[in-house]
Amino acid sequence: MISEQGGFWVGVGRRRTEGGTVPEAAMYVQYQIPADLTHPFPVVMVHGGGGQGTDFLSTPDGRPGWATRFLQAGFAVYVVDRPGHGRSPYHPDVLGPIVGPPPSYEFLTALFCTGTARPGSQWPGTGEIGDPALDQLLASQGPTLPTFADNQEQMRRCGAELLDRIGPAVLVTHSMGGPFGWVVADARPELVKAVIAVEPMGPPFTELPGFGRLDWGLTATPITYEPPVEDPAELRTQLRRAGAEGLQDCLVQAEPARSLPNLRNLPIAVVAADTSPFAAFQHGIADYLTQSGADADLLRLPEMGLTGNGHMPMGERNSDEVAEVLMAWLGKRLAAAEGHPVRR
Repeated sequence: MISEQGGFWVGVGRRRTEGGTVPEAAMYVQYQIPADLTHPFPVVMVHGGGGQGTDFLSTPDGRPGWATRFLQAGFAVYVVDRPGHGRSPYHPDVLGPIVGPPPSYEFLTALFCTGTARPGSQWPGTGEIGDPALDQLLASQGPTLPTFADNQEQMRRCGAELLDRIGPAVLVTHSMGGPFGWVVADARPELVKAVIAVEPMGPPFTELPGFGRLDWGLTATPITYEPPVEDPAELRTQLRRAGAEGLQDCLVQAEPARSLPNLRNLPIAVVAADTSPFAAFQHGIADYLTQSGADADLLRLPEMGLTGNGHMPMGERNSDEVAEVLMAWLGKRLAAAEGHPVRR
């Protein structure tokens, strides 16, 4: 039973163009609030890459998505289409030129369906061209903003306005949407109660040709450090060995490390699958967050009995089981935080 549902845009600005005054990049938000609201904080679900909020509304093979599962568990759920995606339309006069070709089957198969040839794969199809589930995923994909920094500045601006409107919340992010959690927690530390980062982009200080570099560690746009950082070149780094086969050595800060004060003690789950190309560096993201003062847990799905997952566990066969694990983690961490001072 739903007590309220609807949609709205946040971050609506205005920009002068040759054709007149137009809305500046806004973020669409779809929400549902259950009649039996059993959790104090709503969940904001943030898609990755060239996707849209549909990543959380249903799975590629047509089952209810995480938005429904969290709603059934008693959470108010807000699902966003980041600026330039889905119901937040992309226009080059507002968001800059579209860079590169459209997302291809070949590229996204390599990203999302790497493990389909292995026994126990959780992808709900063959993972090859002609797979109906893959068709559904590809149909949802579009261009991304020209640079990491452009993406993340829009995330900060619109995410902060969303929390100003709805109040304290939990952020569930995916892939290239991962920095939404870091920059919005930095902008509104008193309003972000926890972050569940599913296969977030990384590792720290990574560079992706054509999109830019995560110059500020986990973000391409400035984030607050203590002691303060004026230029990201001030961040000294060292390579930390992964210490396990199949894992990537990742950069962390050289000691003594600066902290991320607005993420200090923030409960964060960094969620890693086992057949994803992103699996090799998720420990590096958790290490960086912990070193910077966040209260980060690395949740490797195989260690929780969930195997065969790729880069999109919210869309795979065992999506419900993964959701249960994440809700259990969230319940424990929020319960443990009760009675503690509000983070500032």
